Amino acid sequence: MTLLPAPRTDGTVAVERTLAQRRSLRSFAPRPLALADAGQLLWAAQGVSDAAQGRRTAPSAGATYPLVLYLVAGRVDGLPAGVHRYEPPAHRLAAVAGGDLRAEIATAARDQRWLADAPALVVIAAQPQRTAARYGARAERYVAIEAGAAAQNLLLQAVALGLGATLVGAFDEAALRRAVPLGDGEQVLAIVAVGHPR
Repeated sequence: MTLLPAPRTDGTVAVERTLAQRRSLRSFAPRPLALADAGQLLWAAQGVSDAAQGRRTAPSAGATYPLVLYLVAGRVDGLPAGVHRYEPPAHRLAAVAGGDLRAEIATAARDQRWLADAPALVVIAAQPQRTAARYGARAERYVAIEAGAAAQNLLLQAVALGLGATLVGAFDEAALRRAVPLGDGEQVLAIVAVGHPR
């Protein structure tokens, strides 16, 4: 387990500025990502924002929270290369696979080689059954809405940190599942590449 630095809940960049500056970035500097920045990005996407009620930063239908985030670390200071599952209640990472898997993920993402240059990738997966147990067939739509909200939170947080990021939806799910050891019943919805602009 890797305990992440406490997330910050204030900053110096206005949300309007992050909206105006957000652009997809596909060229990353070789500089590593700071562990605190990785933690801040994960918190922005799915972190606990109200400990008393367990509420998170992204809205969730019925507070079912089906999303599961995996940080694929290649060059993250203080974190070994590998796949790490984000655990929001404790704001920590649990290692699930060792080794640098960015190239395998780039191949699974329809050979988008630039993904392997990002110091970290965030794989947004979901356990749709968490939401389906309450909402039935409507769960598919609700899970997609939540994934979009979480991804946008992460993208805007990247801008506020002086980083760049890109949301990727083109991938071969079977190939991606071979690279990222997902939990039972989980499916991948998106990948976000993040790092310092070149």
